[in-house]
Amino acid sequence: MEAPNVIPKRWDQEADIIVVGFGGAGFATAVTAHDMGADVLILEKAPQGEEGGNTKVAGQGYLNTSNEDDAAAYLTALCGHYEVPKTMIRAWAYEMCLNNDWLSSLGADPQEHQHQPVGIEFPDLPGANCVHKFHDGPTYGYSLTWKRFYSLVKQRSIRIEYESPAKGLVQNGSTGEIIGVRAIRNGNTITVKARKGVVLTCGGFENNQQMIRDYLPDLPYCYTSGSPYNEGDGISMALSVGADLWHMNNFAGPSMALKVPEISTTFSMQAFQYNKELPGGAIAVGPDAKRFIDEKRKTCHGKLPMHGTWKKLPTPCPMHFILDRTHMTAGPLWDGTPSHGWTQIVEQYDWSDDNSREVEKGWIKQADTLEQLATLVDLDSQSLAATIKEWNDGCTNGEDKQHGRTLMLNPIIEPPFYAIEMSPSMLNTQGGPRRNEKAQIVRPDSSPIPRLYSAGELGSIYSYLYQGTGNIGECLAFGRIAAKHAVAERPWQ
Repeated sequence: MEAPNVIPKRWDQEADIIVVGFGGAGFATAVTAHDMGADVLILEKAPQGEEGGNTKVAGQGYLNTSNEDDAAAYLTALCGHYEVPKTMIRAWAYEMCLNNDWLSSLGADPQEHQHQPVGIEFPDLPGANCVHKFHDGPTYGYSLTWKRFYSLVKQRSIRIEYESPAKGLVQNGSTGEIIGVRAIRNGNTITVKARKGVVLTCGGFENNQQMIRDYLPDLPYCYTSGSPYNEGDGISMALSVGADLWHMNNFAGPSMALKVPEISTTFSMQAFQYNKELPGGAIAVGPDAKRFIDEKRKTCHGKLPMHGTWKKLPTPCPMHFILDRTHMTAGPLWDGTPSHGWTQIVEQYDWSDDNSREVEKGWIKQADTLEQLATLVDLDSQSLAATIKEWNDGCTNGEDKQHGRTLMLNPIIEPPFYAIEMSPSMLNTQGGPRRNEKAQIVRPDSSPIPRLYSAGELGSIYSYLYQGTGNIGECLAFGRIAAKHAVAERPWQ
């Protein structure tokens, strides 16, 4: 790929606004820009049918705050000690209150779910009463909100180029302006001229293991339940033209999930869903064969209150899910209902009712004794036996003295025994190029890079804690902000 300041002699395509990535933020940017009279081109990495980013496979909720002042207070509290300019917070707070009105004006059908106080992730924070969570259509989940977003784009003369990942920006070396994009199509590099601006809406780096090791040092690896196409491309492109980064250590997670080579994203195990009670014994152990957490404790998108602050769910790797025959035979270990998640919505993996197919694949290890099981998964057999005895004794006495678990206090006693290696999992990362209140991507000195904008999870405003439905709400808000300012640019000559 050529350097950003190499301007092509001939452009392969051109548009007023180039939107890089067709998810929730790309939708809001493209529709807003189009309705303002701009010629819009979307460059999408995924093939048709797999577009939509994390928006497509998330729970389908979006945040519409009810009061600007309370929204600003709540977001400020969510950012914690990570400083976010007040102008940025006010822009977010103002625009987030308009999500429903805007979608309704386009013919959408906003419906509130999880009516207050349910759904307020951090009710003790100032301004929490502003939180209202909406989705489109008759029910929550099942990709319905994304289907509405998709239809609103397809109703318009917005060009979409699938399987065309953007890999570089074109920058005027004398003015610093971003004037186009280099992308890959059919194995060849193409150049696309942006007469007014480029908006990066291509998500985070949750599928880039090197970036995970670089920016999330607590995690030796992590896998996503969301789109497998989010590999940090926007971060690399923005860095190449001098962008500053922020919030790189923040992400929506972690959880414990199964990741196998044959499937691009993760499976969440029903035993670890805090609100489900299933028969049989089931615990999680770390590499020392010891438990490390209340496996049924509800987290706030992977965060737990500890000693007056919020910490990530501990995930000592490798982790193993240990269970007995009673739990194994109670039904499928994975909840395969297609309400959310890439594996359900897109891959649509057919998990066997009795888990036998997954045993045959080697995803689930089976042994007649705990000692044999420990050998299979490279755990110390004596330590595992001691952990199981402590757990079983606690179940007999009706108390988990070690971690205070109160759900599914069932002993692990009936052979055969099973083990599943679990990995840290997340939906998305929040970090990326820093943006300002106009959605302009900025340099370390806070000066904007001319004609370069972003929206959504790429450089999200969320820096410490995350309110559920907040990212899609942010996609809509900053997608509109980015579009308005990009369209207002004069075409470059």
